[in-house]
Amino acid sequence: MSRDHFFFYIFTVLIYGIIICLGSISPADAAKPPDPTEQFQPFVEKIVTILTDPDLQGKEKCIQRREKVMKVVSECFDFHEMSKRVLGRTWRKLSKDEQENFARLFTRLLEHAYIGKIEGYSNQEVVFKDQRVKGERAQVTTDILDKDTVITVLYIMMLKDGMWKVYDIVVEGVSLVRNYMDQFREILRKEGYASLLKQLEDKVTELETSNG
Repeated sequence: MSRDHFFFYIFTVLIYGIIICLGSISPADAAKPPDPTEQFQPFVEKIVTILTDPDLQGKEKCIQRREKVMKVVSECFDFHEMSKRVLGRTWRKLSKDEQENFARLFTRLLEHAYIGKIEGYSNQEVVFKDQRVKGERAQVTTDILDKDTVITVLYIMMLKDGMWKVYDIVVEGVSLVRNYMDQFREILRKEGYASLLKQLEDKVTELETSNG
């Protein structure tokens, strides 16, 4: 499977799997963390509703539709944590402003590189299989059923302020964060951070222009 085709699946899964629970926690449950799967499941329909909304169809509604999708994505995906992990040790060398700038740029890269791929939604089914919780870390395992294809996807989460935030996705054994980390490490080693930042800026500009 080609890299573009592989990450088509990653971001499709990422978007279809965006599910959060906005219900309040009763005093009796306040002392224990929420269940990752229960918090993750109820809002799959929220994304599907956006993708299938008749008022949001067509190329002229593309920007509006993507903004709505990314608003939901940002509620339960921790792009700041993703950015920190893909940069590795380099992250600690950056100022706070530089970190925030990189996180914004990396989020835009993910948005424009992959969000356009999911606009052909055709009723793929997400089946929640099991979960593992250890302290403030959790892993939720799902299968994505797409006709005769079954894709196993792991959502790696961190508990922050009482909510599970996804900071990595593993598709068929390959980590989204690890893949980018390896690519960025090579650029950092050979060309330095300034070059990496310039390449990301150029790529985001290219994608924004082509996606219109």
